[in-house]
Amino acid sequence: MEIPDELYREVILDHYRSPRHHGKMEKPDVLEWGKNPLCGDELELYLTVNGDKITDLKFDGKGCSISQASASMMTEAVVGKSLAQVKAIVSDFKGMMMEGKPADALPDDLEDAKSLEGVQKYPVRIKCALLSWNTLLEALKKLESRKAA
Repeated sequence: MEIPDELYREVILDHYRSPRHHGKMEKPDVLEWGKNPLCGDELELYLTVNGDKITDLKFDGKGCSISQASASMMTEAVVGKSLAQVKAIVSDFKGMMMEGKPADALPDDLEDAKSLEGVQKYPVRIKCALLSWNTLLEALKKLESRKAA
């Protein structure tokens, strides 16, 4: 079923105006920083893990509506998921953004994130949409390296 672009715009604006999981965290397990040098988007990602599950994830920073909405959507999609599930969710989202995987093929966890499919048409904006997702992958790498040590 084709969803009108206007509905997608509303979803993006809703996440931009009322971001979920926005703010700083007092004692995160991991704090990771990301920046998009092309447009100046900046992001701090605060991650708390219990066992193999993300129990809390917050973001703070400044940037365009795409980067901020995408970060909000990402946090909603991954909080409460196992690290393996999170990696799969990130892979699915990146597949849509970078490889043209159809939004309809994405799992329900990415329902709101499907609204960013249209960003593919603007290659310079893809990095805006991916900033938080790539920063999350870096945070997971940091977490895994600590566990291995």
